[in-house]
Amino acid sequence: MTTFLANFHFLKPYAFFALLLLIYLMVKNYRQQAGSTTHWSKICDRELLPYLLENGSVKNSRFAFWLSSFIAFLAIFALASPTWQRSPAPAFRNDSSLVIALNLSESMNAQDVKPSRLIRARYKISDLLAQRKDGQTALLVYSGAAFTVTPLTNDIQTINSQLEALTTDIMPSSGNNPVTGLQKSVELLKQAGLPKGHILLIADGADVEAITFAKKLGGYQLSVLGVGTNDGAPIALPEGGFAKDESGQILIPKLQSAELSELAKVGNGHFQLMTDDDTDIQHLLKTFDTPLTQSPTDKTNLFLEQWEDNGYWLILLILPWAAWQFRKGAFYLAILFFLPLPKNSYALDLQNLWKTPDQQAQRAYDKKDYSKAAEKFENPEWKAAANYQAQNYDKAAEQFQQLSKFYNLGNALAKKGQLQEALAAYEQAIKENPFDKDAKANKEIVEKALEKQKQQQENKPQDSQKSDSQKNEKSDNDSQKKGGENKESESKPEQKEEHKTGENPDKKEDSKKEEQAKKESEPQKSDESKEKSKNEQKKEVEAQKLTTEQQQANEQWLKRIPDDPATLLKRKFKYQYSQQQ
Repeated sequence: MTTFLANFHFLKPYAFFALLLLIYLMVKNYRQQAGSTTHWSKICDRELLPYLLENGSVKNSRFAFWLSSFIAFLAIFALASPTWQRSPAPAFRNDSSLVIALNLSESMNAQDVKPSRLIRARYKISDLLAQRKDGQTALLVYSGAAFTVTPLTNDIQTINSQLEALTTDIMPSSGNNPVTGLQKSVELLKQAGLPKGHILLIADGADVEAITFAKKLGGYQLSVLGVGTNDGAPIALPEGGFAKDESGQILIPKLQSAELSELAKVGNGHFQLMTDDDTDIQHLLKTFDTPLTQSPTDKTNLFLEQWEDNGYWLILLILPWAAWQFRKGAFYLAILFFLPLPKNSYALDLQNLWKTPDQQAQRAYDKKDYSKAAEKFENPEWKAAANYQAQNYDKAAEQFQQLSKFYNLGNALAKKGQLQEALAAYEQAIKENPFDKDAKANKEIVEKALEKQKQQQENKPQDSQKSDSQKNEKSDNDSQKKGGENKESESKPEQKEEHKTGENPDKKEDSKKEEQAKKESEPQKSDESKEKSKNEQKKEVEAQKLTTEQQQANEQWLKRIPDDPATLLKRKFKYQYSQQQ
């Protein structure tokens, strides 16, 4: 009894709001019945009422009233879904989940299959995803350590968008350890709550530790796609030449087909060599589409305990009353009463049902709608990258600053034109990773741009000094001209006084000639000033042209900063690797 009371509750308690409507109808009906008797008492005498009214009909109407009210309460109680016990319900899981583990060690750069082992492996992954009809898929990479590129998802486009960025340069640690890839694959499947699943290892070799680990996979099936040839090929280096071992001999990694075949056999999977056509993909898909066997111990994992709705048992009490009311024509009114209450309709975004915000943002990012992607991304690193691609450099710089991504911060600051701050960010990135070639290259570009700016700033003061000296010369000339005019004006009264005292009259003619000469020289001076103003305007236009050319040159320098999508994965793996260490 105590367990019954402890577990008793209602699955749909909001159905009890219908009691308000029931109480309102009961009060209204009761008043109508009581009003019918009081209405006759106002007209007739009390002595005549027993002969006019039938008591039996009044009692019958009251009984029907209380019975219908009780039946309505039972109906509401049944709609509330009372429950006090659990019942097992089958839960269907998707056992066709697949985790792809790709080897990104240096041996995958061998070119015994053209164009290289790694590029051919990426092509095969793309073909596999295109032909895979259903089921979730995850992608991870490994060398000395394993890292997740995409978790289990139904969005194939998200995985395809990351394939081109998968190169051996993005791995923070060297080596070829397939055990780490297998461990990461099992971890992804367990995180998704899947007791069964497929693992596809795309590699060119395996060791004894991987074979021993494959024996402990349990319900997870391991298949292997071998990449390369038995003859092998040297590993070409980007700076030229081939990779060598400690003794100075050229490394020629060969396909370890025997070890890989043993690994697939121990993992209860299928071993397939890479072919030029799609036969390898077809054989692997047949393996992935076959249902995995279920052990007796896994049966409990396929059932979930849910609360059992026991409200339908109350319908057995309502059916006799409904059948009795049917012959009286009131059954249709009861059907209207049992109809569910109208529910509010809400706009539903179908994308939110099947895709996470990050998956929706990734699709917008692939379509180059970076502003929409920046709004939807919840992952801070991808959100900053989307703002950078959308040319929202202010937001991108703030987010990269918070994430301590100094290389990306330098790129955002450089795009903003804050070259000095970008230089400091690149220096910090080089301190963290002295072997970062991209940061060093961008630092050199920004340093050259700063040197150009300094040279331009040094040239500008000289131009300004020249213009100031020209202005001073003009002012000096003007002052000399004015001084000469003042002297002449001062000499004129003296001449007049001399003329008045009776000196030689020829001086008067000389003064007139001087005045005429002055009048003729004034238009020449105005022409010279106009020419000087025109020269100044030309210099200003040329200076503006220089500034626009300088801006264009700076933009060209900034455009040379590489914008590689693999950089984000590279720094992400580096951060995860530091956390693991």
